[in-house]
Amino acid sequence: MKLLIVDDEQIEREGMMAILNRAFPELKIEQANNGYQAIEITRMFQPDLVLMDIQMPGMNGLEAIEQIHAEYPTIKFVMVTAFDTFNYVQSALKLGAKDYILKPSKVSEIRATVGKVLKEIEEEREFFTESKIQSEMLEKTLALVETDIVTQLLFDHVHEVHVDMLVEMVEIPSTNEMFVMNVVVPVGTEYTYSRIKEKVRECKSGWMGALYDGQLPIIIFRNPEVSFRSQAILLARDILSIANSEQLAGWFIGIGNVCQSLEQIRQSYQEASIASANKNLPVKYRFFQDVPIGNDIRYEAKLLKKEFSEQVRLGEWDQVKTNVINLIRAYEVEGLDLQHSQQLVLEALWSIWSVMSDIGIETLAPIYSYQTQNFRQLRTETSSLIQEMKQNYEKHYRNIEADTIHQIKQYIMENSQHDISLDTLSRKVGLSPIYISKMFKEKLGVNYIEFLTECRIEKAKKMLGDPEKSIKEITIEVGYHEPNYFSKVFKKMCHVTPREYRKTLLGMKG
Repeated sequence: MKLLIVDDEQIEREGMMAILNRAFPELKIEQANNGYQAIEITRMFQPDLVLMDIQMPGMNGLEAIEQIHAEYPTIKFVMVTAFDTFNYVQSALKLGAKDYILKPSKVSEIRATVGKVLKEIEEEREFFTESKIQSEMLEKTLALVETDIVTQLLFDHVHEVHVDMLVEMVEIPSTNEMFVMNVVVPVGTEYTYSRIKEKVRECKSGWMGALYDGQLPIIIFRNPEVSFRSQAILLARDILSIANSEQLAGWFIGIGNVCQSLEQIRQSYQEASIASANKNLPVKYRFFQDVPIGNDIRYEAKLLKKEFSEQVRLGEWDQVKTNVINLIRAYEVEGLDLQHSQQLVLEALWSIWSVMSDIGIETLAPIYSYQTQNFRQLRTETSSLIQEMKQNYEKHYRNIEADTIHQIKQYIMENSQHDISLDTLSRKVGLSPIYISKMFKEKLGVNYIEFLTECRIEKAKKMLGDPEKSIKEITIEVGYHEPNYFSKVFKKMCHVTPREYRKTLLGMKG
């Protein structure tokens, strides 16, 4: 803590300094002999408190306070004066002085007055530090919430109540129209996510998903003041400006069509994924509505192959099979010869096998044991190979899912007071966030946020039985950062507020 004594009488300054050094030995003290010098020293010393004499030659204390306060509004002032008149006191208080000391004063009065203001400064510092920590925690929480909202909207079924509560927490408000941009980035550029987030934050209209497997989905809310294409192109160019000319070849942005609600957002995401399938275009972004349809079957086949990675990771084997069979039909319609078609389909099967290997599933590479005689036979043999890979996939996950679900449940129950995201759970058990979300929902009938909320509310119920604990303390201890939000969640889950629940609980105990 730093203090500045301002007085034109040296003996007064020295006397005050001696008193304060004895009373507050850790206080750093500087002196100024007039108002002008006080302003100069303040700029260098940056005091927390100024003891200011009023009557000084040149610039009086009230004038000095006015100028210092204009530059440094957080500095506190105590007036030191022999003029105990209403006008002086009123002027000093109007300028922000906390108190005044009359000359001469008892040592105990000086100590009490200065001590009171120093304590106030200390309390403000603690409050500011606590507020800053809570603000940083809330900002981190909101980022996790935002990522989870996007992941669940695009890949999982979300309970309506929890979507509503999550959406309320996120800084960027939703609107009636939205679309998805799928940003394809080169794998290994660690700084990419935060840089893209900065660009999305600048436009104040988007929710960022998780960067996974080189792809980043972003839900963008329509700006009614500009056209859809203008809004999307402007943001796409901003994002692409992150990459230098050498990296740009690996970047591409697909843009889905506008939809009318969050329930329809998956359709826009699928469109954005298809639009980003072919990265070898001169312009590094493309709208789904600009993708050629019907004229280039071989290209359409490539779009289907694009979806394999995600479908295998999610265990959507019926869709995998449908896409591969559609590939075969596309080659047949195009008039491609059977041998070449079989080779291209085998390449597609190898891409599926490669994804399985990447996620740790041991299975033999698919091989046709003979050259098929017609397209019908190619479809039959291909279906058989896909069925074999599916069986290996299911066997692998039967072995790990039960243990994984137990691990995740245990981790959530033991750490429910912390901010737990799908990414946190992903690192914990070594599976993709999307797969964890899907598995949790399928095995337990609820998504992980519902389970986490239930754990927190159960803990809160027990704590509410202790009348010594305040609602704010319980809010923080169970993992929420804001009592009003905690009360809202509690009421939605229990149909009563925490205070009403406590009153009932304590009444029953009584």
